[in-house]
Amino acid sequence: MKKKVIAALTTACLMATLFSGCGQKEVTNDQADNQSNSATADATNDGADQEVASGSELTGTLTLAGSTSMEKLCEAMSESFMEANPGVTVTAEYTGSGAGLESLAAGSVDIGNASRGLKDEEKEGGSVENIVALDGIAVITDKENTVVDITSEDLAKVYKGEVTNWSELGGEDEAIVVIGREAGSGTRDAFEELLEVKDACVYAQELDSTGAVLAKVASTPGAIGYVSLDVVDDTVIGLKIDGVEPTEEQILAGSYKLQRPFVMATKGEISQQNEVVKAWFDYINSEEGKAVIKKVGLIIPQ
Repeated sequence: MKKKVIAALTTACLMATLFSGCGQKEVTNDQADNQSNSATADATNDGADQEVASGSELTGTLTLAGSTSMEKLCEAMSESFMEANPGVTVTAEYTGSGAGLESLAAGSVDIGNASRGLKDEEKEGGSVENIVALDGIAVITDKENTVVDITSEDLAKVYKGEVTNWSELGGEDEAIVVIGREAGSGTRDAFEELLEVKDACVYAQELDSTGAVLAKVASTPGAIGYVSLDVVDDTVIGLKIDGVEPTEEQILAGSYKLQRPFVMATKGEISQQNEVVKAWFDYINSEEGKAVIKKVGLIIPQ
């Protein structure tokens, strides 16, 4: 009897073990199926995420600072670029060429705008000169002035204070009021270098923007000043220099003396910049960008 009880208990234990093992095996298979399904789902989701990423629009910010002469170009280009890339915000400050390049060197902006070529020390500091347009510097007088043409030699004398009355240039007996830009202005640097009067000018007033010079000359009898060609309007007279008018043809031909580049400088080559900056320069060089340059009265470099 005792042997039968032991045998029955042994059989029961074996059966329990078998059933327990089968149950564990089934659970393991279920887990494997769940893991497989989960992996498939994850792979599908990853693929969907990658598809969304690959089809996403350009996003980010772009910051510029510098030349006041480049305000018209920058505002028009920014508006057009953001319309084509609604995920990007472009902001620009017009602080003068020198200040803009200092901001670039300090890493506080993506692009430094300069209405002149870069100096050797600026290039040595890592700034790269990217010429995006050409501009003529117009010499302007008030509307009542009778002088319409001036030699570059006489213009230099006017700015050095050696010629002080319009009668010396064939005009009326009226004192010449010499208006210029502030130190650090790209327009001033380019004007003085091109005319070879660097650090020799005698100014009656030094103003801090292109618009301020235009307005001051327009409202001041006997005044003379210099501004970016693209801002000249019918409130002033634009003088011929050495008999040459500041036109696109004359500038590209090199016949008009007072011309300069509009530079959007970067810290390092364009190829080293982030995707938004690269896209900005791609846009400037596109047909749409060239149309903007022409629309604001500037010249596309050749």
